[in-house]
Amino acid sequence: MNTSKVWYVTGASQGLGLVLVKKLLENGYRVAASSRDAHALSQAVGLIDKDRFLPLAVDLNNLDCIDESIQQTLAAFGRIDVVVNNAGYGMAGTIEDIAEQDIRNIFNVNVLATIDVVKSVLPVMRRQRSGYIINIGSVAGFVGAPGWSVYSATKAAVAAFSETIALDVKEFGIKVTVAEPSGFRTGFLTKNSLALIPTKIEGYEAVKRTQDRYLSSDGKQPGDPDRAAEIFMELAESPEPPMHLFLGNDAYNRASKKLTEMSEELEQWKPVTVGADFK
Repeated sequence: MNTSKVWYVTGASQGLGLVLVKKLLENGYRVAASSRDAHALSQAVGLIDKDRFLPLAVDLNNLDCIDESIQQTLAAFGRIDVVVNNAGYGMAGTIEDIAEQDIRNIFNVNVLATIDVVKSVLPVMRRQRSGYIINIGSVAGFVGAPGWSVYSATKAAVAAFSETIALDVKEFGIKVTVAEPSGFRTGFLTKNSLALIPTKIEGYEAVKRTQDRYLSSDGKQPGDPDRAAEIFMELAESPEPPMHLFLGNDAYNRASKKLTEMSEELEQWKPVTVGADFK
């Protein structure tokens, strides 16, 4: 692998982001990693090597702060080859129970921060005529589950953005992948990563059952974050990485089932679909 590449990783103080940063440093890469607290990030990573590791305190809701972190990375390493938009969190609850501000907050982190990081780094990658962007989505953005409507909406937005920005930047030699994992053992279901809004509304039984099932799986998820980090490193060396990469057996099964159902429905309603045009 080309370990001279420079990686820029958001949301790196815990979960998959932290696992990825550690794995990258173990393999000799140069890494700029962002968190709200650079000191806590340094302690979590456990490596003080200014030649290869740049911990950054970044407010992802502030485009100027993102821009500054990109410039700091360039000053330290001279280039940025791979960006991983990993920052984000989950939200479970019915749309009736979730406050309007909470909806805006999760969209700010999961969607707008991803867009702003890409917006900030693209001038660098265009000048280089190369670069690779990995946006962390979720299988939930393609196949939702009861009680995850707002979270699924954010990840669907990330997927749609990734698909389209890939078309925009292809001519510059920049590649894009949206990674769409199912359950990984990253602490995603803990209070630090999940906003859980219980409902007291009568009914919503599917939501309540699904919440109980997900919460009971915390720490038992089949997805291996170390393997995911290794896959990302492999993707960065691939001449043709995938546009969509579902990660985990559950993600594959859910996506495959939905694709089949969508194809069948599309054909079933084809006469109505094509009949909407002017005759």
